[in-house]
Amino acid sequence: MLPVAIVDDHPVRRAGLEKFIADTPGLEVAQSVGGADVLDPETRFGVVILDLPLRASGPALAAIERLCGMAPVVVSSSWERPLTFGAVLRAGACGFVSSHCDGPIIVAALEAVGCGGFYVSPDLADRFRGELVRNVNEDPTGLAPREVETLRWIARGLTHAQIAGRMGLTEATVNTYAKRIRAKLNAGNKAELTRLAIELGHVPGDLRRYPAA
Repeated sequence: MLPVAIVDDHPVRRAGLEKFIADTPGLEVAQSVGGADVLDPETRFGVVILDLPLRASGPALAAIERLCGMAPVVVSSSWERPLTFGAVLRAGACGFVSSHCDGPIIVAALEAVGCGGFYVSPDLADRFRGELVRNVNEDPTGLAPREVETLRWIARGLTHAQIAGRMGLTEATVNTYAKRIRAKLNAGNKAELTRLAIELGHVPGDLRRYPAA
């Protein structure tokens, strides 16, 4: 039997998944909780299925990292922006399914990932492949390469003057980039920019501060 841990903050959906897994030969519910922080690490399970909210944030990606330390993780989501496959993959997930997929797809994902494999549901395959093969300088939010570079430095705590020095630009140009980034990401302040940079996979989740230049 493959013991499954369910992490989903929607009680009705969680109850449905519990019944489905319990009724599926070869699978059993080891734990079913509303959040990753209440999952009992002492309970043994072979795979986790985690449902992410529409606008999953840095803490959600950190939750994936924690869960991956316990067992392989299948992530279920609507996969709307700004969440990206790359960010979730870097957090350690091994399975990707859409939140509206049917039972057999969930079973296939749990069995594949629980046995040490990797799984992407058929309805996500083209988007997943397209994101991974996209030119590394492109960004799903529409940021230009220099704007992505600026965002990375902002998220790492550098001032506009320090960023200008590192990028070989004037401070006025960096200010212009920062305004464009805030407009494209709909971010009102530096804290929001940092959070979005982590979500989009431009900086690691355990963000470290760089020393001033």
